[in-house]
Amino acid sequence: MSITVPNALILAGGKSTRLGQDKVGLHWSGSIMLRRMMNLATPFCDQVFVSGRNPDQHEIDAPWIPDQYTGIGPIGGIISGLRTLGTPLLVLACDLPLLDSESLTLLLRENARRPKEKVMTTFLQKETGFIESLIAVYQPSALEWLEESAENGIYKLSRAIPPEKRHHIEYSAAKSNTFFNINYPEDLEKLRDIERQQLALIAQDHL
Repeated sequence: MSITVPNALILAGGKSTRLGQDKVGLHWSGSIMLRRMMNLATPFCDQVFVSGRNPDQHEIDAPWIPDQYTGIGPIGGIISGLRTLGTPLLVLACDLPLLDSESLTLLLRENARRPKEKVMTTFLQKETGFIESLIAVYQPSALEWLEESAENGIYKLSRAIPPEKRHHIEYSAAKSNTFFNINYPEDLEKLRDIERQQLALIAQDHL
């Protein structure tokens, strides 16, 4: 059973207006966010593409897929990626500092096991029903759903792909830090708090 896909797409098209600075260039774990996400995705695919923002802006040599739609959020980048590449896509937001390879291994393993009619594999928080649509694998057959939704002015990915077309991996709220992303200045402070907690746990383990 293969736990790889042909291509990954890192979404880096947002303007970061809520954060007040370019999240793509934020440093975490010794690298900027975009580079970290590319490195994380690399073992799971043949090639990693960047959507939206030209990676040259951050001195990163990577294939770039400009958004064919602008102003409609991540759905535009995913549509552009599926249209351009025509393969299953591992889609990741660029601002997921705590996402790890174990979670991606689980995602790709479940994607390989998904029923054939499912066009999207993603994580679902069982307490809230929230899906992690920017940590997901989209099949080429998802394109028709996304295009129709965009044409109807519906840009929320959880509405674009109906539940019966999604393969879900349930997780509990207690493990939500893995999927933490950065949108607001206070999220940066929360990230620092999480980092301090992790370092404290590591220190305890070594006592």
